[in-house]
Amino acid sequence: MRRPHCSGNTFLADVKKHQNDTDDFNVWWLGQSGFLIQWLGKHLLMDPYLSESLTKKYAETDKPHVRMTKRVIDPLQLDFIDVVTASHSHTDHLDPETLQPLVQSNINLDLVVPAAVVDIAMERSNLPKDRLSLMNAGDTVESNGFLIHAIPSAHEEVETDENDDHYYLGYIVRFGPWTVYHSGDTIEYDEMEDTLAQCNLDVMFLPINGRRPERRVAGNMWGNESAWLAKRVKARSVIPHHYNMFEFNTENPDEFIAEAEQINQPYHVLENGERWCSSQLE
Repeated sequence: MRRPHCSGNTFLADVKKHQNDTDDFNVWWLGQSGFLIQWLGKHLLMDPYLSESLTKKYAETDKPHVRMTKRVIDPLQLDFIDVVTASHSHTDHLDPETLQPLVQSNINLDLVVPAAVVDIAMERSNLPKDRLSLMNAGDTVESNGFLIHAIPSAHEEVETDENDDHYYLGYIVRFGPWTVYHSGDTIEYDEMEDTLAQCNLDVMFLPINGRRPERRVAGNMWGNESAWLAKRVKARSVIPHHYNMFEFNTENPDEFIAEAEQINQPYHVLENGERWCSSQLE
């Protein structure tokens, strides 16, 4: 099994070391689609999956979720989180064994979720409805210095409920002079490029595990597609996600790297638990 670049108390020490940074923001990849964003001592946690819940759930099935990389951190130790976002209800993005310890350690935590999955979010977080920030595509919420705007994601389709609330969202987040985009799970869809091209994105977090029918799960963008989307919307950098977590649903980042280099799209590839800083932007 792969070891994180940084984990446990060493990871916590790295986060705390940089919490007083004033000029730049920091990002740590926590595995799968999970990222920790740090800005002026505030912390935004996006799509965290920090448990073994899916490995246990599917252990005796024909679709085992065998972990490839060890967990970066016990969520109970993350007692400094201000905001958590979930892009949709799949457990590797909205995980009860991650959310409930986070709520326990952060009594004022703000949980941002799609309105279409409110009941699932309440059950998995143990939070009442009035403690959730419910989002639909086009909505914006401000929380602890982070301005979070929701747009649709397509996993693999853009889907809505009877109230036209989107099941899958991506989040454009603005803080200080910076703007980042977290896709959640998605493929590219009509209007996506035009929407993102208007945002002057510093960093995009995009999936690269693709969509193989034999996996029997909804798929995502391939690595070359993510590189090209970042190029077309003129993102200053792109960081790949949604790989190296489960053996049955991963891809090697080499294709993404090769394409990004071929088209001169700046990128950064992280290991689980590794920090990236905005000072590295070209």
